[in-house]
Amino acid sequence: MIVSPQHGASVHTLPAARQPAAQAAHGDLKRNPGMALDLGWVEAMRHVNRSALERRVGSLTKRRSIKGENQAAWLLRSIALMDLTTLNSNDTHERVRRLCAKAKQPLAAEMVEKLGIAGANVRPAAVCVYHPFVATCAKELKGTGIHIAAVSTAFPHGLAPLSTRLAEIKASVADGADEIDIVIDRGLVLGGHWEKLYDEVAAMREACGEAHLKAILGTGDLSTLRNVTLASMVAMMAGADFVKTSTGKESVNATLPVGLAMVRAVRAYHERTGYLIGFKPAGGISTAKASLDWLILMKEELGRRWLEQDLFRFGASSLLTDIERQLSHFLTDRYSANHRHAMA
Repeated sequence: MIVSPQHGASVHTLPAARQPAAQAAHGDLKRNPGMALDLGWVEAMRHVNRSALERRVGSLTKRRSIKGENQAAWLLRSIALMDLTTLNSNDTHERVRRLCAKAKQPLAAEMVEKLGIAGANVRPAAVCVYHPFVATCAKELKGTGIHIAAVSTAFPHGLAPLSTRLAEIKASVADGADEIDIVIDRGLVLGGHWEKLYDEVAAMREACGEAHLKAILGTGDLSTLRNVTLASMVAMMAGADFVKTSTGKESVNATLPVGLAMVRAVRAYHERTGYLIGFKPAGGISTAKASLDWLILMKEELGRRWLEQDLFRFGASSLLTDIERQLSHFLTDRYSANHRHAMA
């Protein structure tokens, strides 16, 4: 029997008790209300040591080895933390319907039986799409507990008028989205216009209503880890429920040093305010090994609580395929072909 990582379980140890891999994404977590913009605190976080972050990342990923049943359990956790995503210019309603079907049954029935997880209900946390497909997702996923995330605010560039961006958020919520992945205006970060960035994110949070807001920073466009850290802090002060690395469309997307800078900002915000903020790396995370590296980072830096759906997500389109292949290898000692694990 394969089980999911438990509270207190070490990264390299298989937990002793069974637990469903999927948890309620919005559970009982007290939502971040935001706070007044504190430029003094923002200024105090200006100094970010890139070489120290890179050394820390290297030590985390090189000294941990997860094999066999332990690896299978952690890969099932990766599935449960996934925002299964399609954000292509050739997306269609039929493609989105197929992706929703995949989300409802991410693993073949035979694999589920052999892994001994039939009662665990292992499913991705959400399906993430452009606004025109939100209503399709709402119909296909009704009653499943799988969340619907919409990329809004002129994704991926975020350069439309604010009124247009806010209208798109409200339209997506009206169509059934309960999570909104907004894009910040990266130029505001590069120019140091923190007040305007704060005001825009706060307005987007208000437009979301009960839907949770994930603030995409577009870290590949922000030039420095200092900018990444400060943008993370301002977004959280403005009420973001999650901070997210990338749109997946930048030349450089989610990297572990950038992720470490962001999760340390999350930790600092929690220590000062008491509120827990989620983190979502997205873009370029396509292998099972990469997903394990991110889980190790979260476990070691923020603790076991950040391995639940309400505080951690992967933005992923092809990751599930590689995880399926790794689980197939665990069961059979052979890798299956990619075409046997179609996504949509």
